[in-house]
Amino acid sequence: MCPLPLLAAAVAASRTPLRLLRRELAAAMSAAGRLKSVDYEVFGRVQGVCFRMYTEGEAKKIGVVGWVKNTSKGTVTGQLQGPEEKVNSMMSWLSKVGSPSSRIDRTNFSNEKTISKLEYSNFSIRY
Repeated sequence: MCPLPLLAAAVAASRTPLRLLRRELAAAMSAAGRLKSVDYEVFGRVQGVCFRMYTEGEAKKIGVVGWVKNTSKGTVTGQLQGPEEKVNSMMSWLSKVGSPSSRIDRTNFSNEKTISKLEYSNFSIRY
């Protein structure tokens, strides 16, 4: 049988990591629950290559809301909203992947902020 002081020390030691784990888990859950909004503009060969259609499909697959549209200056612009990790994934896709026939030269992101609720219920192509 374990002596009482040793048992108390073992219990105390086992609680410390659990407390730290709980704190880390709470922080991670808080970050996952944060909603993010960001505006974007994609430059390159992004019109006439089904960029908007692929963007809509990827946004729906990832699980973000917002919109996308062509501009008169040959770029594609829009807004993303959703859980921070999902918005970050979509930002990466807009910067590096795009539609199969597109060529992304650069993507500018602006007005990046935390929001309390979504302003859109889906992702759409605007005209």
